[in-house]
Amino acid sequence: MSVTTPSRQQILGKIHAATQPTGNQADAYAALPRPYIRRGQLSTQACLELLIERLREYDAEVVECTAAELPFTVARQLAGSGRHIFAAPARLPADWLTEGFEWLVDNGLSDAEIEKAEGVVTAGFCAVADSGTIVLHHSAAEGRRVLTLLPDWHLCILRAGQVVETLPEYFDRCDQPAALATYISGPSATADIEMTRIKGVHGPRFLHVILVRDGN
Repeated sequence: MSVTTPSRQQILGKIHAATQPTGNQADAYAALPRPYIRRGQLSTQACLELLIERLREYDAEVVECTAAELPFTVARQLAGSGRHIFAAPARLPADWLTEGFEWLVDNGLSDAEIEKAEGVVTAGFCAVADSGTIVLHHSAAEGRRVLTLLPDWHLCILRAGQVVETLPEYFDRCDQPAALATYISGPSATADIEMTRIKGVHGPRFLHVILVRDGN
């Protein structure tokens, strides 16, 4: 008497058969058509203006400065926030750690210690102008993900050379896929509950960005 194969085994068998390697997969992948836009057409200035426009549409505050003005601009943003206790990644540049504020430098801070911070200051890896998205790869100057999610206020410093127009251009800058990346498009907000917009559900309620013009 034949034994009926359980449905689960049939499904798994079909999946196994469909996913077996055939031929040179690398060549097949490279040959896939990619008709989407891979590189933007905007000038450098227009690309920066588009990023600023997108970020402000998302309710982020954006200020511009030169490299020489950066320490002063960071200090002004911190003072204007009305906050006094800030978290910072372990390798945040020393001249961004403005005197007169309490700094919780992340050399292994616990979640409870991070929650004491009223804000966080970080660098960034890249920004995509087309979507107004800041990308963090959580380097030693960008901080761990938890460091950028728990505080209520986030100041991110970007340099103009880190801004690209399209998402594929961002991926072209990655030597290899980031093991952990965070994509930030404005302050955290959701309208899932009764279509009421609530800020700060998944991260900081306030996002401030300093865009540093290169070559100045």
